[in-house]
Amino acid sequence: MLTTRFKRAFLLAAFSFLAAGQAQAFCGFYVAKADAKLFNKASKVVIAHQALGPTEHDIAITMASDYEGDPKEFAVVTPVPTFIERKQIGVVEMASIEHLDAYSAPRLVEYHDANPCEVRRDMATSSAGAPKMVAPGARASMAERHRGVTVEATYDVGEYDVSILSAQESDGLVNWLTDNGYRMPEGADAVLGSYIKQKMRFFIAKVNLDRMQLMGQGFLRPLQVRYKSEKFMIPIRLGTLNATGAQDLIAFVLSPKGRVEVTNYRTAALPTGMSVPLYVKKDFGAFYKAMFEREVQKNDMRAVFLEYAWDMGWCDPCAADPLSKKKLVELGARWIDGAEDVPFTGMRSGGETVYVTRLHVRYDAKNFPEDLMLQATPNRQNFQGRYVLRHPWRGEANCKAGDAYFDGLPNRYWHEAETLADLTGWRSEEIKTKMEESGQSFASQRAGGVGPFFRRLFGAE
Repeated sequence: MLTTRFKRAFLLAAFSFLAAGQAQAFCGFYVAKADAKLFNKASKVVIAHQALGPTEHDIAITMASDYEGDPKEFAVVTPVPTFIERKQIGVVEMASIEHLDAYSAPRLVEYHDANPCEVRRDMATSSAGAPKMVAPGARASMAERHRGVTVEATYDVGEYDVSILSAQESDGLVNWLTDNGYRMPEGADAVLGSYIKQKMRFFIAKVNLDRMQLMGQGFLRPLQVRYKSEKFMIPIRLGTLNATGAQDLIAFVLSPKGRVEVTNYRTAALPTGMSVPLYVKKDFGAFYKAMFEREVQKNDMRAVFLEYAWDMGWCDPCAADPLSKKKLVELGARWIDGAEDVPFTGMRSGGETVYVTRLHVRYDAKNFPEDLMLQATPNRQNFQGRYVLRHPWRGEANCKAGDAYFDGLPNRYWHEAETLADLTGWRSEEIKTKMEESGQSFASQRAGGVGPFFRRLFGAE
């Protein structure tokens, strides 16, 4: 996979360039979110999927690259199940993918405890390059080198030159790619051969620098390809060939049906709903990265993690507004009427709906030797990676319930510390020290029962 600091002219990433219960309704707003930018080698792909029958799928794949090198060094090679016409290819605005990332990102939320002496429910509040020239005398030898390769079509798509290839053997395809400026990593022929056996074609795109300059484009826009297929999959194996280590892929799947899961690897929901110490608010990103890495280790890097599953019509709490109908159609959800650039508000006439599943996988060739096979399920149970800050009541509470509340705070803090240690692998002693420094003491906090610090802290002075 070609990532931010991978300045190779070869991208065989194929779309990766490429225990929790039901989430309840939460009042309030998010405090912080953990989007894809937290992960240095994270690629994003949006997949809009609609089942046309038991074995036929209508699919739109939008591939977002975080490539920052010389544009002439950029290229993508993606296996596709069928011939692709020009009308099936397009470019989309990166802002639409970033919006979807923000909307579905794991989040940190805040609650403020109510006066324990008042009989009412606690309420949550906010805080919140061009082909090489071939000499005429070399054409016969080139034909032999490229044996079995057919360039079925070439297209101009925005700032990209796109070719659709078919091949009969991997050697010829590797030679064609090499002779056309694609740097082939070791092992590519075997993986390419497996896709050739499946009779897949290859979608190839390179940047046209002249056209990019004329268009005034300062960055590479995401590419989208649409097709019908018997398979619903994300072919990640090619993306492991030129990688120096494990990579992250975040897949946003749009479906009119429900939650999307991986069938050939375990789909695991990330831990969610836990209360964590208040100081986590200062660096939610570090917490989330540590928690995700620990879950990857616990599952021996053999699981795909669910980070979000929710109907696009609403969110609670919202890390970003739901996408408009226009943006959803741009990202491939063409089963809705997307003429209006207004927020999508859920179920519409004819049963139109958009359900969002966010999957996050850290993978390498050893632990993920197969492509990700997907299925859409009727499961519409809401889920979000959500972590809670609970601020204690800081006023007076002169009642028995208040005494019990303050006496119970140290135990609550202890559980928050142990939860954070279990989620991240951080040392409990260091966590508790930071909690003490931020005002979460493990001594009794009943107002008037300890020193002036806690009396001031809880409003007794």
